[in-house]
Amino acid sequence: MAVEQLAPIVGVVAACVVLAVARATFYRQKRPAPQPPVTIKKERPRNERRYSDEERSEILAVLNSEPFMDKSPEQIFAILAEQGKYMASARTMYRVLSENDQVQERRARRQHPVHVIPRVVARGPNEVWSWDITKLKGPRKGVYYMLYVVLDIFSRYVVGWMLSDKENATMAKRLLRETMSTHGIEPGQLTVHQDRGSPMRAQTTRDLLDDLGATRSYSRPRVSNDNPFSESQFGTLKQQPELPDRLGSLEHGKQVLRPILKWYNEEHHHSGLRLLTPAQVHYGEAEKVLVQRHAVRMAAYEAHPERFINGPPKLEVLQQEVWINKPDDASSDEAMPSIADSCQSADPVGDASREVLIH
Repeated sequence: MAVEQLAPIVGVVAACVVLAVARATFYRQKRPAPQPPVTIKKERPRNERRYSDEERSEILAVLNSEPFMDKSPEQIFAILAEQGKYMASARTMYRVLSENDQVQERRARRQHPVHVIPRVVARGPNEVWSWDITKLKGPRKGVYYMLYVVLDIFSRYVVGWMLSDKENATMAKRLLRETMSTHGIEPGQLTVHQDRGSPMRAQTTRDLLDDLGATRSYSRPRVSNDNPFSESQFGTLKQQPELPDRLGSLEHGKQVLRPILKWYNEEHHHSGLRLLTPAQVHYGEAEKVLVQRHAVRMAAYEAHPERFINGPPKLEVLQQEVWINKPDDASSDEAMPSIADSCQSADPVGDASREVLIH
């Protein structure tokens, strides 16, 4: 606009120089914008090979008919060809299905049941046991021994174990019966969690647990973290240097496993138990040990408070609930029994009351 006002006085060239405007830009803006050419969309010629709408409707009706409704187009094409009929190629059948939004799995398939997430909670020893079976290498290739271990999930205490050359429900039934009898389990007191192996799902095992008044809980298929406590215990066991790569015999395996499992119960300070041993938690010694530890730490604090940058140490408390798959809305503020009330009193010295070993 400034160039247009100044141009009649000094000319276009001088006006553009003074105002630092390119003459080409000035002239281009004065011209009207070119209109795009109007194009007429030509209708695409019909492919003479294309099936007519009536033919495509007939193909769709055959594809959705009762004999073929659960079969793929390839199978339908093969069946019709064996019957001496030809409607269209398998690819054309797919095109017809796609035009009608019916490209999907057509085959009849077995619907697997939806397994409920197991949710089990223990607020004291002998409320929830988890048991599983793991393989240990035998004296030569292809020979394995089966280690059955029953674990209390609250205390991580191995309440019973067995080494066998077989994995079957009869051995499992024997182990569970004798373990529950040794620990004085009353009907309705115990929940037994297990995976879905054949010994666990066997009718004899289910009947035994029902007869003894124990509640059954199962892991979901192909979900490894539904039985975390047993899996973790097996991992700790197999990492011990005392466990050889191969067991020479069943008797050798029992001689090797007996001290390892005794160490696990009575000497292993478990990271999930405030570094208490499973035996201390299982037999009601946890509160006393934690108080004793706290007194030692307080004495160290009083002697050198400057070394405790976070202030005086706090008394550690053992968790009051142990869950398998804790729900998000589970409240941990409920009134829970104290450690002393929830742990059964027993003689912490006698080995016979602590271990069930079936030869």
